[in-house]
Amino acid sequence: KYQVEDESSHLDEMPLMMSEEGFENDESDYHTLPRARISQRRRGLEWFICGGWKFLCTSCSDWLINICRRKKELKARTVWLGCPEKCEEKYPKNAIKNQKYNVFTFIPGVLYEQFKFFLNLYFLVVSCSQFVPALKIGYLYTYWAPLGFVLTVTVVREAVDEFRRYKRDKEMNSQLYSKLTVRGKVQVKSSDIQVGDLIIVEKLDGETDWKLKVAVSCTQRLPALGDLFSINAYVYAQKPQLDIHSFEGTFTREDSDPAVHESLSIENTLWASTVVASGTVIGVVIYTGKETRSVMNTSNPKNKVGLLDLELNQLTKALFLALVALSVVMVTLQGFVGPWYRNLFRFLLLFSYIIPISLRVNLDMGKAAYGWMIMKDDNIPGTVVRTSTIPEELGRLVYLLTDKTGISGTLTQNEMIFKRLHLGTVSYGTDTMDEIQSHIINSYSQVHSQNSGNSTSSTPSRKPQPSAPKVRKSVSSRIHEAVKAIALCHNVTPVYESRAGVSGETEYAEVDQDFSDENRTYQASSPDEVALVQWTESVGLTLVNRDLTSMQLKTPDGHILTYYILQIFPFTSESKRMGIIVRDESSGEITFYMKGADVAMSTIVQYNDWLEEECGNMAREGLRTLVVAKKSLTEEQYQDFESRYNQAKLSIHDRNLKVAAVVESLEREMELLCLTGVEDQLQADVRPTLEMLRNAGIKIWMLTGDKLETATCIAKSSHLVSRTQDIHIFRPVTTRGEAHLELNAFRRKHDCALVISGDSLEVCLKYYEHEFVELACQCPAVVCCRCSPTQKAHIVKLLQHHTGKRTCAIGDGGNDVSMIQAADCGIGIEGKEGKQASLAADFSITQFKHIGRLLMVHGRNSYKRSAALGQFVMHRGLIISTMQAVFSSVFYFASVPLYQGFLMVGYATIYTMFPVFSLVLDQDVKPEMALLYPELYKDLTKGRSLSFKTFLIWVLISIYQGGILMYGALLLFESEFVHVVAISFTALILTELLMVALTIRTWHWLMVVAEFLSLGCYVASLAFLNEYFGIGRVSFGAFLDVAFITTVTFLWKVSAITVVSCLPLYIIKYLKRKFSPPSYSKLTS
Repeated sequence: KYQVEDESSHLDEMPLMMSEEGFENDESDYHTLPRARISQRRRGLEWFICGGWKFLCTSCSDWLINICRRKKELKARTVWLGCPEKCEEKYPKNAIKNQKYNVFTFIPGVLYEQFKFFLNLYFLVVSCSQFVPALKIGYLYTYWAPLGFVLTVTVVREAVDEFRRYKRDKEMNSQLYSKLTVRGKVQVKSSDIQVGDLIIVEKLDGETDWKLKVAVSCTQRLPALGDLFSINAYVYAQKPQLDIHSFEGTFTREDSDPAVHESLSIENTLWASTVVASGTVIGVVIYTGKETRSVMNTSNPKNKVGLLDLELNQLTKALFLALVALSVVMVTLQGFVGPWYRNLFRFLLLFSYIIPISLRVNLDMGKAAYGWMIMKDDNIPGTVVRTSTIPEELGRLVYLLTDKTGISGTLTQNEMIFKRLHLGTVSYGTDTMDEIQSHIINSYSQVHSQNSGNSTSSTPSRKPQPSAPKVRKSVSSRIHEAVKAIALCHNVTPVYESRAGVSGETEYAEVDQDFSDENRTYQASSPDEVALVQWTESVGLTLVNRDLTSMQLKTPDGHILTYYILQIFPFTSESKRMGIIVRDESSGEITFYMKGADVAMSTIVQYNDWLEEECGNMAREGLRTLVVAKKSLTEEQYQDFESRYNQAKLSIHDRNLKVAAVVESLEREMELLCLTGVEDQLQADVRPTLEMLRNAGIKIWMLTGDKLETATCIAKSSHLVSRTQDIHIFRPVTTRGEAHLELNAFRRKHDCALVISGDSLEVCLKYYEHEFVELACQCPAVVCCRCSPTQKAHIVKLLQHHTGKRTCAIGDGGNDVSMIQAADCGIGIEGKEGKQASLAADFSITQFKHIGRLLMVHGRNSYKRSAALGQFVMHRGLIISTMQAVFSSVFYFASVPLYQGFLMVGYATIYTMFPVFSLVLDQDVKPEMALLYPELYKDLTKGRSLSFKTFLIWVLISIYQGGILMYGALLLFESEFVHVVAISFTALILTELLMVALTIRTWHWLMVVAEFLSLGCYVASLAFLNEYFGIGRVSFGAFLDVAFITTVTFLWKVSAITVVSCLPLYIIKYLKRKFSPPSYSKLTS
């Protein structure tokens, strides 16, 4: 029977995680082992305290690491049919595990991920220092509350993600399969399938890309299912490996006499999670779990961190240096008196607000908000954000790597349409198909009127007349011949759904010869074949049945014609053609039909003057062309051929060459029948979307497993390569010298797209990686054909490594998972190929055209908003630190906090949080504008919205404003000195609110609400929290009376300070808009 590779792992999933994660951090301890062992001989409690615990931990972790790191060597295996217990080795469990953590590693893991960021680590240290009495400044909660909040938010988010992963895995692992045992069928969970089990695979709907699979012939002859257990047979299979296009193994049956040996190749195997198009198969499990091809081809998902987060991390480090410098300056000005290092530390704590802890919380909440907006956008329904940490990446992409999986792909819809039939003198297009139909109906009705007289000729015009000179045939007979050839020369099988839709009984109605049209579907390994057969059906000649030895056609008037299949020569990428020899049942005539690419066929067919030109014309329309030809054979010619062919098939050495030579003896002087053109239906709006992305300065690379011609064809028809551009097809290279010559040839070309095959790419990367990537990156478009999944991921990593730019991968099949996970931003399309890619991706969309809006609108907004938000939060911290610095320097460099407890917490949260956070609603241009002018996107890739330049501008603003606020407060309040705090704090809050208003580009009603809400909160708290508004502690005896706040002096002084701090910025902004407006404002005005 078939042999099924690990049927279970319905790889709807990201790949397995090894359990190394939890132990990575212990590796450093692990080298200290020998030393620890010598010094700690002292036993007892003292030994344990002194470091025995460390010794114990290291030895435990050492042991654990050894267990986890032990990579099992993969070996070839012998699998006994239906006897898992006979296996010599222990094979991996067939379970999927996508979780990042387990119960024990969750908290440490999440905390490690958080404190890996410099920001959070710094705050942890600061908060812990508050437990030391000498360093205590203000209340404990001023430092612990924000930190606790940040951690709670992140832990909850991770836990939810983790739980979802766990549920998905559980669902996958508990899927049921039927396993054949000695006692009959049993249901077995996917995770319990073992190597050697016999699994029954039933018909399902699914993939659109059918591959023909062949069963092992030895077991086909067994009378009943149970006999599989009575025979003594085993499969010898190669070791698990990455290559998905090959498999080597043998099937041996020992108890027969003599022993039967059969060789097994890739066509005797099924991938995990494949579906069967018709009937049922029984397979023996060869690989399970992480040894299946699909899992071996996927890499471990890495935690993706956006570029923006990395940039902000850099800026916080710069701020930290500024903080240290400031503290040192303060202590120096103090003159290093007394316990100066203690004062230094106190200053570090006082100014710690320079580094905003709320930055991460604000950004994380912002990201959640962007994710929510993307999912709620009605223009791109069905979009799901799976990784909430990187929406800003969508605004920084430079390379877009898309695939065109198999045939059904991200770019093509996998629907082929028959567009053109060319007979040399006449060409038929979509609008003239009815003429063909009438010709066919006429010619067949004539045939049957003749055949009723039981004459042997099959068509009116073709009496066998090999010797007679060729008469120019009528158009009608030529159409007849061409249509018949197309209807016979293919690898398509019609499949019938039975009317009785009883779930258990999916038996086919082939038995009843019920060839009714409504429940027939065609299946073939390539959609263009199906398109051809569907077309012959539409003009009246229908393929109604096919098995290994014959096929039947139905004529327009309902007669059934039977043809016996004598030989099939399948399509290969080398020969680029397929042939079939059939015998007509009614007349006994033998005909050899052949169809193939024009390159291969032009030398085989008889001389003609139109083929090449017409092929060129069709290719320019973006059609896939096939040349159809035939040759009549006499019985003697065929017998002679058959004997030579069988002899060649049995030879051991150079079998392929010998077989090809025999077939070629037939492929001479064939009669050219017609040229067909089939069009790939592109997904809706692919062309405009690709144009838009190109205008946005995104370079598009297409990585596909397709043949070179198909890939080139698609690249043209989808406008990936514009009509005027040249395409440079990189010749296949195998050695360093060839690669060198080809690269030089390519270097001389300017502005042309590159098409290269996976193998040549490997060679170039091996010897000339740097040069190749540099050349390829200058191309407007690159197409890599015949790429393996691992190569796709490799190309992504190369681009990231060499260009340092952000990459995005889009795909819709299981073979794109590793590429999607390697890219900075992975987008999956929920396609006909199942959900696998969309589950592994960071964003999943339902159609390719949605990507335009996802990047141009959402990506752009997310990036610009986060940049504004991040800088604003930093500015908020800088201002207050500046005020603290001014305050301390006026008061003889005392390390006394200016604002106490709740004021500090309230400042970063309740008073300013809403307005600052409302920046995530800001947009500079309307979505329609952003889509209309994709060039706006180009500006973002330079990263100008958040750079050291913009950051320094904000720092200067903060220093200016902080200085004005504090000095202003001190100047105007000589008399009531104690009121400084109240005044400066009020002015500070007003300044912040005004600054938010200044930064906003487009108002949203929520922003206005937020501004007033914050102001209201502040005014309300003035009434309740007056004890905070004195300087320092209550010892100063300065309680702030409400009477003072309500005085006119208080109000005008506060207003004056606020105006001085904000007005200049408004004026500068106005002038800047006037004299050097940003590109977006030119569009909105």
